[in-house]
Amino acid sequence: MTLETTTDTSGTGTAEAPAPAFLTPLGLLTVLLGASLSSIDFFIVNVALPSIERDLHASPATLEMVVAGYAVAYAVLLVLGGRLGDTYGRRKLFLWGVAAFGLTSLACGLAPGAWWLVGARVAQGAASALMLPQVLATIHATTRGERRARAVALYGAVSGIGGLLGQALGGALVAADVLGTGWRAVFLINVPIAAAALLVGVRAVPDSRAERPARGDVLGTVLFAGALTALLLPLTEGRATGWPLWSVLLLIAAPLLGWVFGAVESRAERTGGSPLLPPSLLREPAVRKSLALGLPIFLGFSGFMFGFAILLQQGLRYGALKAGLAVIPMGLTQIPASMLVPPLVRRWGTRAMTRAALVHAAGLAVMGLTVLWVPWSALTPLALAPGLLLCGLGQGVQLALYYRVALAAVPAARAGAGSGLAATVQQSCLAVGVATLGSLFLALVPSLGMRDAFALVLGVQLVGLLGLALLSLRLPRQAV
Repeated sequence: MTLETTTDTSGTGTAEAPAPAFLTPLGLLTVLLGASLSSIDFFIVNVALPSIERDLHASPATLEMVVAGYAVAYAVLLVLGGRLGDTYGRRKLFLWGVAAFGLTSLACGLAPGAWWLVGARVAQGAASALMLPQVLATIHATTRGERRARAVALYGAVSGIGGLLGQALGGALVAADVLGTGWRAVFLINVPIAAAALLVGVRAVPDSRAERPARGDVLGTVLFAGALTALLLPLTEGRATGWPLWSVLLLIAAPLLGWVFGAVESRAERTGGSPLLPPSLLREPAVRKSLALGLPIFLGFSGFMFGFAILLQQGLRYGALKAGLAVIPMGLTQIPASMLVPPLVRRWGTRAMTRAALVHAAGLAVMGLTVLWVPWSALTPLALAPGLLLCGLGQGVQLALYYRVALAAVPAARAGAGSGLAATVQQSCLAVGVATLGSLFLALVPSLGMRDAFALVLGVQLVGLLGLALLSLRLPRQAV
């Protein structure tokens, strides 16, 4: 019988246990479907917000909560979801997460009012946080060698492809108005998909868990959730509500809560406890560098998708279907680019990230020049396509390579904590990207106009990509 080095999220060592069954192609498809549902639902509401506003008479601040509620719940509970999977079995938690995602999607689709929808979106984000950590942990535990490399590349690609598919699918569903459901279809579509994933997952997804699961870290979990909420909630809601006192106080509290969280986790690790995120993991230089790659990747991606949807619908007056389909050129290059990551890594190592960042930056430059110089009436999807094609090419490599670099930097004994931390960086940055770049764009529109405001935000993102290129040069060439 082969033996597996199982995850010990406390960081105290490894344990030998019988290896779980290998992940079959059907099993991989099932867990990736779950991961794609999480990603799709972050972006699918972008093109549905105008319809939600009209139908539910929602204020701008409430609409932002529809996006932010999902993102905040998702980000703050990811690490806890990973810990629960280590303890109780990853297949069980994945299936429970899929079932909860289907039920909360139904609650979103049947929402009678705006605040019902906000509450259901928070619950949907929590369901995603239960489901998503099990995907990467299952891949790590049930694949080896080249199969693992391909599976991790697919997992990374799902984040970007899910975002593009979400925007395109959302536009198509709103425009189709299936049985008069309008925007509700963007949530109701999840119900049969989740049901199918649940039925297949029972048989196709192998179980795995940590041989010596870490004890619960209740105080660390509460502090971690508090610190992230204190940061993300005012960033997403502050501008829409006029920066009230509560938002300023929360922003001040966020670093203080973060410091207390770090102190509590350090003490737990020193005394042989079970910290939620072992501080010694972040003291590893390779881990810090690999996680830093996620900042420009995910901040830029979510900020761009949010701003681009607004540009198309409010600026260029595209309908929901046309706005959703306008992002298709990005997907045409992003999907094959993500599939090319294993051979690119064999040839260039981590320098593949450098080249991808430069290609993506070139795409943003082309997009910015197009928006600035092409007459407003001539800004058709075809005119925007060249920049989107280049963006997708670079982005496909970045998204797929991020997790590969991050996991390679994490010691094997801490793979569970490392994958949870990498996923938390991703989801937190997606939320912060909408809050910062999205808010910057909306704040600039009244003074600069839609065209110049969008071009300026593209410039900010371009600077971030140049930083990504420089940072990737500091990684060991064969760190993956």
